[in-house]
Amino acid sequence: MSHLWNPYVYKDLKLRNRIVMAPMCQYSVSTKDGIPNDWHYTHYTSRAVGGVGLVTIEMTDVHPDGRITDYCLGIWSDEHIAPFARIIDACHRHGAKVSMQIAHAGRKAEHAQLPVAPSAIRYDAPQYKTPHEMSTDEVKRMVENFATGARRAVKAGVDAVELHGAHGYLIHQFQSPLTNKRTDAYGDDLSRFGAEVATAVKAELPSGMPLIMRISAVEYVEGGYGIHHAIELARRYHDAGVDMFHVSSGGEGTPAPGRGPGNFPAYQVPFARAMKEALHVPIIAVGRLDDAEVADSVLGNGDADLVAVGRGLLRDPYWAIHAGLSQGDKPELPTQYGRAF
Repeated sequence: MSHLWNPYVYKDLKLRNRIVMAPMCQYSVSTKDGIPNDWHYTHYTSRAVGGVGLVTIEMTDVHPDGRITDYCLGIWSDEHIAPFARIIDACHRHGAKVSMQIAHAGRKAEHAQLPVAPSAIRYDAPQYKTPHEMSTDEVKRMVENFATGARRAVKAGVDAVELHGAHGYLIHQFQSPLTNKRTDAYGDDLSRFGAEVATAVKAELPSGMPLIMRISAVEYVEGGYGIHHAIELARRYHDAGVDMFHVSSGGEGTPAPGRGPGNFPAYQVPFARAMKEALHVPIIAVGRLDDAEVADSVLGNGDADLVAVGRGLLRDPYWAIHAGLSQGDKPELPTQYGRAF
């Protein structure tokens, strides 16, 4: 028997296995209003049918100008609640739990007329604009945007909320010395914005609902921060209310020579293990974990508590079932498909 199909319980989150569907943008909103449609319904529900323990809804933005593109999902309006509830209810009917990754793209909002950021530093690719440096009052209003987004996610029926503090988006921009050159309190303390967001969001969640945060453990650009900086950030975020960390890396700019991310299975797992050993909190590992044996070994070695699979689940909606069977497990199969196995 593998570790992949062992149940997992943390607070009120009860998962049938240790497999997480990583958040992956679909860029498929059809009317630019941020509302999920039939594509999103089929995309997420099919992975629930396919055995995933925790389905993570892709980066869902707390402000219209916080989207990467106009075709990304949003949670800035009450009009978003019912369409998300339809998806979440369907996933629940098929045995999966659901988290929503709420976020703001900051300077990486490609279609915003004037992106916002902690400092007026443009992302180093031609499609991006120089952002507006947020005033202190604007930063405080942004914290509230995250809180109200979380409130709507809870109304839609999620089992957990994930904050996107990775890949060069707004929370990451505040926590990085490369992109935060502010002279106010949010520059003096690089963790302050993320911590305030965590506290505000936590206040919107039921007491037993976990708050997850995705964090870039290292930056790959010249002069980027390393794992020790990320651990100290995570320590502050944990104090502010984050229960669990989803450990990724990079996304802040073009990697410097010799500092690029790995291109091999489990290349980010050492970062996950370092976070787990330093913080003693639940950890989700991610990064080229598409091979069931590799994913199982991450759990068996104690590197992480859960494993997130991305591209593997894009290729195969039933990756979780296939992985379990390949490892000698007996995953619960949809009755309608039982004869196929």
